[in-house]
Amino acid sequence: MSALDWLNGEAFSVLGQHVIWSDMIGNLIGLAALALGWRRSVATWPAQFLSGLILVAAYAQAHLSGGVGKQVLVIVVALWGWRQWAAGRRDAQDGSIAVRFATWRERGVLLAGTALGTLAVGALFTAVPELSWNPWPDAYIFVGTLAAMVAQARGLVEFWFAWLLVDVVGVPLAFTSGLAFSGLVYVVYFALVLWGMRDWWLRSRTAAKPALEGAAA
Repeated sequence: MSALDWLNGEAFSVLGQHVIWSDMIGNLIGLAALALGWRRSVATWPAQFLSGLILVAAYAQAHLSGGVGKQVLVIVVALWGWRQWAAGRRDAQDGSIAVRFATWRERGVLLAGTALGTLAVGALFTAVPELSWNPWPDAYIFVGTLAAMVAQARGLVEFWFAWLLVDVVGVPLAFTSGLAFSGLVYVVYFALVLWGMRDWWLRSRTAAKPALEGAAA
């Protein structure tokens, strides 16, 4: 048995849902990556890279081309984000990556890029049914994940809001696609996202105060 066959083999069943190894392992590593992102650790990026590699097998087995494409994108953006954080601005208190809220211009670019990207990818999936059996949710998650990771690489608090919006569609899509473990992990993601959002928001405010006090002086 090859490694790929083992990854796509059944790990266990729960409530009639079959959980495959690649789905379980990839998502557990992805969960760890999100927790590391919450802690603003550079290790979040190699974890996301490894998670993407393993989840390619899970989505390919479920015939979700959009999911496969998303994970390939995760792999590429993880390498870029790793480089960004390695050379990024540091928090003076603990040396972790400094975070901030996006400017209105950055928010506009992210929103416009996400909307246009979703329309373009959704139209492609609709025109080529072999790429996805559920084109618009698949396209939404594909592009939303890219937007979230780009915002994370830039240390923007809005990264967490992007993940929340991805989760809203990702949970039901994962369950209906037979990726039960992905659906369960998305639920845990939701809780981590709320905690991470609060932490980054508070840190961005703390970092902004010295800057404002210095400008006033």
